Amino acid sequence: MRIVFMGTPEFAVPSLEAILDAGHTVELVITQPDRPKGRKKTLTPPPVKEAALLRGLPVEQPERLRGSETAARIAALQPDLIVTAAYGQILPKAVLDVPRLGCINVHGSLLPRYRGGAPIQRAIINGETKTGVTIMYMAEGLDTGDMISVVEVPIAETDTSGSLFEKLTAAGAKLLAETLPALETGTAKAVPQNHDEATYAPNLTRDDERIDWSRPARAIYDQVRGLSPMAGGFTVWNGEPFKVWGCEPVARGTGSAAPGTVVAADERGIAVQTGEGALLLTLIQPAGKKAMPASEWLKGARLAPGTVFGAEAEA
Repeated sequence: MRIVFMGTPEFAVPSLEAILDAGHTVELVITQPDRPKGRKKTLTPPPVKEAALLRGLPVEQPERLRGSETAARIAALQPDLIVTAAYGQILPKAVLDVPRLGCINVHGSLLPRYRGGAPIQRAIINGETKTGVTIMYMAEGLDTGDMISVVEVPIAETDTSGSLFEKLTAAGAKLLAETLPALETGTAKAVPQNHDEATYAPNLTRDDERIDWSRPARAIYDQVRGLSPMAGGFTVWNGEPFKVWGCEPVARGTGSAAPGTVVAADERGIAVQTGEGALLLTLIQPAGKKAMPASEWLKGARLAPGTVFGAEAEA
């Protein structure tokens, strides 16, 4: 088949490679523009661009696909199929109508659950025990198209969004490779989604990173691992943001302490009272410092039991 591929992050790279390894021709790769990254704001190409250029594939990076010269080029190419994987934009109808075999998307959830841009992180944050990858026909709505194939992936107790991302990346590429022959022969089955069961996974915001100590320890644990390793959770200490990268629920705590109160600080880490149980902070990042084990930080920091995290406004 002659295929146009659209994707941006590392999640999409194995899917692009699966298409090429199956012997199909990728006529064009479309990805997001290069963006500033890191403290120095260095202009950095997305992983899909780097992978495509290594394969000698043509790449275009429109800021907006709708009405762009890239959209016109897709129409002129008349590809058999368009494949997207975490591209980052909703395709306009003028593009959806171009390929004779349709447009498909490799989505990191078990649709219709977790439609949207952050399905991997939201699944962990919400305490799910399983997720997966769905390959679907694209429609004008947000992840509303008919499903073609699905694979389920368990979420381990210790998974972060990073480790789950790797699992779903591999599962998605494998599922795509298995699905392409049916698409090529026209034997792929389209199963409508039950829209009444739809849930959504909007992109993460700063508020999603803020720790609310009145919540149960287990819920905060899920929040932190769902945000790691990209953002992490944060609270406030001495008027400045205090990042939490690693933690675990523990039995110790006291019902008399207010949520956010440090109830112990020793070689194991920092135990903080929550709305239900205590949370042991094991990997932290005070403002202006690098991430480090809480036990190491405590060797030089004064953090007495009774200290309250999050008691001051964010700096």
